[in-house]
Amino acid sequence: MSRSSILRTVGWLWFLASLVVLVIGFREAIFLVPTDAAQGDAGRIFYYHVPSSMLSLIFPYINFLASLAYLYWRRRDPLKALTSDALALAAAEVTVVYASICLITGSIWGRATWGIWWTWDPRLTSMLLLWLLYVSYLMLRRFSSSGQSQTLAAVLSVFAAVDVPIVYMSIRWWRTQHPAPVFGGGPDSGIDPSMMPAFVWNIIAWAMWGIFILGFRFALERRRQIAEQDAALSAIEASLEPAQ
Repeated sequence: MSRSSILRTVGWLWFLASLVVLVIGFREAIFLVPTDAAQGDAGRIFYYHVPSSMLSLIFPYINFLASLAYLYWRRRDPLKALTSDALALAAAEVTVVYASICLITGSIWGRATWGIWWTWDPRLTSMLLLWLLYVSYLMLRRFSSSGQSQTLAAVLSVFAAVDVPIVYMSIRWWRTQHPAPVFGGGPDSGIDPSMMPAFVWNIIAWAMWGIFILGFRFALERRRQIAEQDAALSAIEASLEPAQ
């Protein structure tokens, strides 16, 4: 069995396992967890908002490390640089997905709880900035006509990574409208034990799904890079044929 066949099989198994865990998480969050006494059914958004928020602060560092690797290898080893660049692009796309889910679910919860869709709270504002930075990263990669778009995007990812700890610490530095941290926010932080199974299942489910998207997009980008290299090599060989 070839390496590509093994990876394809592992990918399909991971995909199916992710779907199963997502279904379990959905069942736990929607049907099994008791309705929150204060928030009602709007409180069930918690099981999607918090995991997406946490993961939107993890995948940027995959993008950050892969971008640093690209900047390091681009003049030393082009193959490693391309591999790093493919991983950076995939991680940026996953970051945008989870940051979008975080912002959307947060807005829905805010409308149900506060009566407004949006407020310029430090946490919301810093998360929106993170989303804008990574959307800009993807737009730069997609639409820039510069031959240095990969390098410019890698530099942008370094600045984007600076916003991640600001997002994380914002509800600790500035106590405004956003709820206090669920974990690590003091003696009153934490969740009721009855909420823990649904929370854990959804953390695992969305992490597995994010890893699947990351691997899938990485594989597609590497395939595109290889096809582009093969096409360039074929063009060079074709241009040399008349001279032989």
